[in-house]
Amino acid sequence: MTTTLSDLQELFTARHSCRAFLPDPVPRQVIEDILTCAQKVPSWCNAQPWSVTITNGAETDRLRQALMQAAQAGVHSPDLAFPTAYEDEYQTRRRNCGWALYEAVGVQKGDRAASERQMMENFSLFGAPHCAVLSTPVALGGYGAMDCGGFVAGFTLAAQAAGVASIPQAAVASYAPLLHEMLDIPQNRQILCAISFGYGDPDHPANSFRTSRAPLSEFSEWRG
Repeated sequence: MTTTLSDLQELFTARHSCRAFLPDPVPRQVIEDILTCAQKVPSWCNAQPWSVTITNGAETDRLRQALMQAAQAGVHSPDLAFPTAYEDEYQTRRRNCGWALYEAVGVQKGDRAASERQMMENFSLFGAPHCAVLSTPVALGGYGAMDCGGFVAGFTLAAQAAGVASIPQAAVASYAPLLHEMLDIPQNRQILCAISFGYGDPDHPANSFRTSRAPLSEFSEWRG
């Protein structure tokens, strides 16, 4: 059986960032199958720099509680520097995504308390039963991080194919010292992001919207 571009397009289109999960755990074998599929993505010199620490059950709840406490204290310390600014079309896309989410969950413009509550859902992992924390060797620098970006895409698409919802989360990585300590991630690895995953709640309003994509003319240039 040959997979066509249309098949792949359907998978890409179906994948979305899930922001409300059911509590049901994903079977260990399904998670292992997703990881095995995701690791087929390319990497420079086949270095495969990604390392994934996955939480389950009580460990996910322990991480969730610790992240919520850290977020309430508000001390950010990511291993990888966050963007210094979103400008022009990047700011527009970011705002459009945020307002689409707020509209879906009933947050009105100017309601800072409600928007803060929604933001804090990041640190409850949106109720997901599992969290995968992704790291790369510090020595590999930006190229190791770039390779891991491919792994994130591979993981989320493999999860979608397996009927598992997911959301990559940079927000979780903003508390890197906590993650290093709680999950025994060595200091010679830099934490890039987390991927919360599980079975999506189809009835939750946070899962009722989809982001758009820019037309080809906005991001492609042709020569010759």
